[in-house]
Amino acid sequence: MLTLTVPDMTCGHCASTITKAVKAVDGASGCEIDLATKQVRIVSAQPAGSFVDAIAEAGYTPAIAPPGA
Repeated sequence: MLTLTVPDMTCGHCASTITKAVKAVDGASGCEIDLATKQVRIVSAQPAGSFVDAIAEAGYTPAIAPPGA
């Protein structure tokens, strides 16, 4: 599982936009959004960089969360 922190994700619209970006990379991926912690958890075989790039292209600043975060 890949966990990304997206500090500028603040609302449901942000979550929807990020989910669409994740699904554009891998339509079969699992995507869980936690607005309270500003984290996106993704289950996919695709490389992490693909999701980071897609979310950045959607206008956000994702970063790979450290293990255990």
